[in-house]
Amino acid sequence: MAAFLQSLGRRARTGLLLAALIPALAGALTGCGSRGGSRLALAAIAEPGDSFDSGPRLSLAGQLARAATAEGLVAIDEKGRVVPALADRWIVTDDGLSYIFRLRDGDWRSGEPLTARSAKLAIDAVIRSVARTPLALDLNGVEQVRVMAGRVIEIRLLRPMPYLLQILAQPELGLLHKKQGDGPMAMSREGRTALFTPIEPSRLGLPQIPEWSSRTRTIEVRALGAADAVNLFNDGQVDLVLGGRIQDFPLTSSVGILRGTIQLDPVMGLFGLRFLRADGFLADPANREALAMAIDRGRLIEPFGVDGWTATTRLISPNVDGDLAQNGERWQSLSIEARRAQASARVRAWQAKASGSATPPSPAVRVWLPQGPGSDILFGRLASDMNTIGVTLQREHDLAAADLALVDEVARYPRVSWFLNRLACLPARGLCDKEADDLVAGAVANKDSRQRAQILSDVEAKLTADNVFIPLGTPIRWSLVRGNVDGFATNPWAWHPLMPLAWVHK
Repeated sequence: MAAFLQSLGRRARTGLLLAALIPALAGALTGCGSRGGSRLALAAIAEPGDSFDSGPRLSLAGQLARAATAEGLVAIDEKGRVVPALADRWIVTDDGLSYIFRLRDGDWRSGEPLTARSAKLAIDAVIRSVARTPLALDLNGVEQVRVMAGRVIEIRLLRPMPYLLQILAQPELGLLHKKQGDGPMAMSREGRTALFTPIEPSRLGLPQIPEWSSRTRTIEVRALGAADAVNLFNDGQVDLVLGGRIQDFPLTSSVGILRGTIQLDPVMGLFGLRFLRADGFLADPANREALAMAIDRGRLIEPFGVDGWTATTRLISPNVDGDLAQNGERWQSLSIEARRAQASARVRAWQAKASGSATPPSPAVRVWLPQGPGSDILFGRLASDMNTIGVTLQREHDLAAADLALVDEVARYPRVSWFLNRLACLPARGLCDKEADDLVAGAVANKDSRQRAQILSDVEAKLTADNVFIPLGTPIRWSLVRGNVDGFATNPWAWHPLMPLAWVHK
């Protein structure tokens, strides 16, 4: 076993790692700029009722809190890279079916030793906790978690999962021991504000860091509506605003260049309209396709002035790993006018069948969009596009009464399976195809990457033909960042953890 551990250390894949905990701390302490040990105040944009509570489905504030107070085996840093957390190194076997992790020295916050056995129990528990969520589908290639030695655990897979580390780093998979996370920060509350204070390493059984309190600072997080968050930023009461989406983007026009900058994350994911029901005009997949054909995606986001936005008619974002690319963009040979002509013909055919009167009814479709000035603009564009084919689009503020709903979600990892898992029947958030889900589930144990990719490509084609979702393009994620903020960087996951913001750079 000693020889195995020595081999483990030699073979660790350092390309994905920062240095282990103590070297990382030392490097963070040698930077420059920023203020002393004062608090850094930030606002996380939240819907009414969002909180810092934990659970299998987290708001942005909940994700920030969980990641700060309960590390997983690995984490994602401010640049979107997978870095060590409770595991300080790991190897992947040549067949890709085994990930072996060496846990760091130290204790749980309870003072009990961090062991492979206690970590296994925590991993098993957190996997059970996300059952019936899309994350459970992301993890369906995990066969078992096994104790190998005192601080060594193995995760065995049914098939290679190249992005397993990215999945394990998600906030929802932060590990708990006796209902308590292992930091790196502790959370307290002051009314509706949450305070996150870095935990001195010696409290976790790690070497003490001299002058810890002067080298780190508390992060003050408020969960607020977008308008309140932007106003506080403009007034200088917060230095950072996180979690901006398209519905709130017009609010950034009030931010002057002297106050800070608008930062856009280069994300991929699902941004489009999901059908919630299939009755009346929407019962026929061809009619659902007609709505998708009517939308001029090239002009949809023009009023926002967002550079780099990518329109798409595919369920899968462009440039996703493992995509065979045989499902190209739809209707490429048709101009927008030709597409609308075909869509209009389908509307007229439905009208003629639905009514024998001289003036058959115009189909009306109800769409739910989140509240905000950006949604008002988006609705206006969509309604105008639908009007060109004879469909009346109505704004519905009650999600339960809508026919369509905006889906706006950033991909957690860049694989085809992420997209298909979010459109599966498990989340029960709209039209889906159980047969497609069964095909995806059947691909789990297929160890041939080419065959597995072909199955997933076939599933995308099936869901596309079913017209369960109208893709529009890539999501939009924005932040407001004051010039004196260190520890923030744009990244493909729009993930901005608190601990990097807590270092005081001198």
